[in-house]
This record gives sequence, structure tokens and C-alpha cells, in this order.
Amino acid sequence: MTNVDTQVKPHTRDNLVSSGEFCLTAKDFAEIAAVMHREAGIALPENKVNLVYSRLAKRLRLLGLNNFHEYCNVIRDHSSPPGRNERDAMIAALTTNVTKFFREPHHFEHLKLHILPKLIHQAKLGQPIRIWSSACSSGQEPYSIGLTILSLLPEAANYNIKILASDIDPNMIALGEAGNYDKSALNAVPPTMVQRWFSPVASGSGEMRANAELRTLVRFRKLNLMGNWPMRGLFHAIFCRNVVIYFDNETQSRVWSRMVPLLAPEAALYIGHSERISGPAEALLRSDGVTIYRHAHGTRVAP
Repeated sequence: MTNVDTQVKPHTRDNLVSSGEFCLTAKDFAEIAAVMHREAGIALPENKVNLVYSRLAKRLRLLGLNNFHEYCNVIRDHSSPPGRNERDAMIAALTTNVTKFFREPHHFEHLKLHILPKLIHQAKLGQPIRIWSSACSSGQEPYSIGLTILSLLPEAANYNIKILASDIDPNMIALGEAGNYDKSALNAVPPTMVQRWFSPVASGSGEMRANAELRTLVRFRKLNLMGNWPMRGLFHAIFCRNVVIYFDNETQSRVWSRMVPLLAPEAALYIGHSERISGPAEALLRSDGVTIYRHAHGTRVAP
């Protein structure tokens, strides 16, 4: 098969692709990029042409289209279910899903040592505990949070403790809800945790499933960080990691500003290793470790 890099060559301002299976013009690319930015917050500079071509070419084949101009006609149609559905499929195809259990382990250590002890005490007094994994991908992050809770409170499912796991991609939400993972994906999970909180899906399948006690802690929901957030209560910790790096500076600042009012006093916000807090939210948070922030004590947050 011809390598994508040889297929997708910017030739002129109006013709980014002239010899591949599908023609992708600068106008087509600009329209796709505008939809991604408007609806998903993702910035697609021109150096992402190869990525867009390779990921969406599969969609064109599936739909029986001849070029990206025809594809843009489909996603441009807001009034029809096919148009709306294909925009969702396009966003899912162009969203990067890289995740693993206990990724950036210092975050889970901080959660275990500095956040959860007080929360578990509150849970035992009947108070609700809420944590948000805001870009959960296929579920490894929220299940890592759940495993951290269970390491301190094995009977956590008996208390009012919930982890909201949200993602823009419904395919990832479905994988997370199923809770099935290849054994190799669990390499970062301590063997004692695997033995206690996972079970083989089927003999010889090589897959393990999160047990009911672990799955009960996590509620998966489709949510677009650029859209409406239906949550009304406060969170005691928010994980928003390795997602805003795909946003431009203005969109990043807007996301942080929307998250701060959802943090309970002294709650923790965990962000990705390449990310930084920016905009008005910066004054409302204090650093509590590497890419860890706490709701600044005594800071009044506007609703």
C-alpha cells in the first residue's frame, strides 16, 4: 500500500492532494479544521494534513464518496441525521485516544496521600464524594482512580462515591462501560489489584474485565468539553489530562475557567505533563506538585 506521506503532498494553495486515492483541497481541509475547532475545540494546523487524510479516507470509502469535497457536503448538512452523525464520526476519527492505567503515576499517589483520606472519612459520615475524569478515553484513567479509592476503602461501592467518566467519543465510552482490557494493558496495575478487581473474560481470551465493585464506582457519559456541562454539584478532584494540548490558547483558558467553579474548596485539579493553567483560572489555583493544582484557600469563585 502506498505510504500516506507520498500520497498527501501540498502542491499549491488550492490543491493539497492531487495524486492520492481522494482529492483533498486546501478549501476542504480548512472546512474540516473549522468544524473540528468549532465543535470539539481541536486546532488542526496545515501540518496535520496527512493525519486528516489518513484517518478520514476510511470514512470516504465507507460512505462511497469520490473526494473530500463530497465529504464536506455531507458534514455541512446540519439538518439531516446523516450529516450530524458523520460530524460525530469525523470528530471521533480525528480525536487522539492515548491512555493507559496509572498514566503519570504521581497524580494517583497525590490523590491517595493528600485527597482521599479526608474524602473517605466524609464518605463514611454519609457525604457524597465526586471525582471527574473529563477526557476518559477507553476508561483506564477513571478505573485507575477507582482502584486508588479501593486500595484505601475496599467496600467503596457501599458508599456514595462516584467517578464521572466523560469523553467526546461514544466509541470510547462504550469500551469503558464494558471494562474489558487485554492483559498487557494491565501491566501498570499492581498484580494484587488485578487479582482482586479484575476477572478473565473467557478462558484463553487474554482479556480481563473490571469487576462489578470497580465498575459500580464509575459512570460513563458522552460529553463535549466545548458544549454544555450538565453537572451542577462540585467535584473533589478533576482529572483533565492530555486533552487541552490539542486546543488553541484561547480555548484552553476557557476550559480552565469553566472547571474552576466546579472544584470544591481544596479540591485537586490534575493536568497533563505538557499542559499549563492559563487565563483567569491561574489566579484561582495554587500549585501542589508537578501538574497538580488545588483550589486556592479562601478564593471566591464566580459561578
